[in-house]
Amino acid sequence: MNEERGFSAKALFISFLLGGIVGAGLALLLAPQSGKDTRAKIKETAEDVKEKAESYIKEAKEKIISTLDKAKETLEEKKSAITKAVEAGKEAYERELSKDKEQES
Repeated sequence: MNEERGFSAKALFISFLLGGIVGAGLALLLAPQSGKDTRAKIKETAEDVKEKAESYIKEAKEKIISTLDKAKETLEEKKSAITKAVEAGKEAYERELSKDKEQES
């Protein structure tokens, strides 16, 4: 549904991620605490976001690889079927040619 309006799942995820980062950063900066505590929380939040992004990227790569492998398998199956059909067509053509030659003789 979102893709119909020009939004892909990736763009939606990135927008959500960036919104979360900005919101978390503002919350940390505006919270009444010491600078040291704020910096520690910012660092912790940044590490969490980095881990989640790395996890998402890893998962996306695995899905892409899986999809490509399935596509290769399907392509090989179709290629094999087409090759067999072409060979059968050639054999049928050659049989018809030999029948025609026999009838001419």
